[in-house]
Amino acid sequence: MSDCEGKSSWPELVGANGEAAAVTIERENPRVDAMVILDGTPTPRDFRCDRVWVWVNSSGVVIRTPNIG
Repeated sequence: MSDCEGKSSWPELVGANGEAAAVTIERENPRVDAMVILDGTPTPRDFRCDRVWVWVNSSGVVIRTPNIG
């Protein structure tokens, strides 16, 4: 992750609303697209500096620390 620019991890957003978390992530690091995704949904395994998965439960609450990847 050291090659990625800007903030890369948002542990403070665990427990927050996923959509609101995505807005915060994109505001704090405009180089990334934050994508809200339901826990258990398959995702590509490639690493990208411009992507942050925002994992949420069925209630839309962030359940894992969002990180660049």
